[in-house]
Amino acid sequence: MPDRRVRIHTVETLSDDWYLLRKTTFDYLRRDGSWQTQTRETYDRGNGATILLYNRARRSVILIRQFRFPTYGNGHDGFLIETAAGLLDQASPEERIKAEVEEETGYRVAAVHKVFEAFMSPGSVTERLYFFVAEYEPGARAGEGGGLAAEGEDIEVLELPLEQALQMVADGRIVDGKTIMLLQYAQLHLLPPPLPRKESMMILIAGPYRSGSGDDPALMAANVAAMEAYALPLYEAGHMPVLGEWLALPLLKLAGSTRPGDAAFERIFHAHATRLLGSCDAVLRVGGASVGADAMADTARRLGLPVYHTLAEIDGARAS
Repeated sequence: MPDRRVRIHTVETLSDDWYLLRKTTFDYLRRDGSWQTQTRETYDRGNGATILLYNRARRSVILIRQFRFPTYGNGHDGFLIETAAGLLDQASPEERIKAEVEEETGYRVAAVHKVFEAFMSPGSVTERLYFFVAEYEPGARAGEGGGLAAEGEDIEVLELPLEQALQMVADGRIVDGKTIMLLQYAQLHLLPPPLPRKESMMILIAGPYRSGSGDDPALMAANVAAMEAYALPLYEAGHMPVLGEWLALPLLKLAGSTRPGDAAFERIFHAHATRLLGSCDAVLRVGGASVGADAMADTARRLGLPVYHTLAEIDGARAS
């Protein structure tokens, strides 16, 4: 607030034990032009950061459970389910939250993404909280987590499906404000609910094309044939199968491509498949290792589309 609206008279320290509690008397210029003397107590514990770890493939999140005495004193059992968080202690929000999340959950993340800042209790607490998200991989867990016993931390690490965590908000098992905010952010922006399954779907069949072929035309043709083997069962089940190769290869010829990996190929092949995916309702990921096919599946999940791995998962489809 600009200084012209506030005139501070006295600042009294009430407590400087764990954190700093002050009592301030000041004059406040009201909108009608009159000055009003007010007294407020403010609790200064520094600024903090919190983070939600999520995994797209599992549609899961990492939360923690720990004892919070102030909630115990207000009629709660004291055990809150939360996102990992901590005070900055003179570090940058990014540096602090990376260290804090590993300390509390055991997960090590290389990159974090800041989504917003918020004052959580502006009527009395000065803290500004920085909110982050980061994708975790199960294999990236460097330790057990649990926090620091010397600081009284006794933290249980929870891996939950996002839908279950949101239901826990609805039924009151999760009541921590920062956690509710980040779970809702994840629902809106990170892990949106899958679109309702259509009775008849356009399904992109994604599998290896160049992978394992050494760019041998015969082996690449065999990879296409392996994907095409899924097309007729999908069609007979009432769906519309499509391969990116069916449309991309003629375009590559028109663009002057003479071999896989040349400039025209790199410009069109995967970009075309990604564009095609925007018109599809689902992906059937088949075959072995393929960076391109995995990228299509990841893009589909970000769009909220289902990703299948067998015909048995798809209504009406049976292997021929």
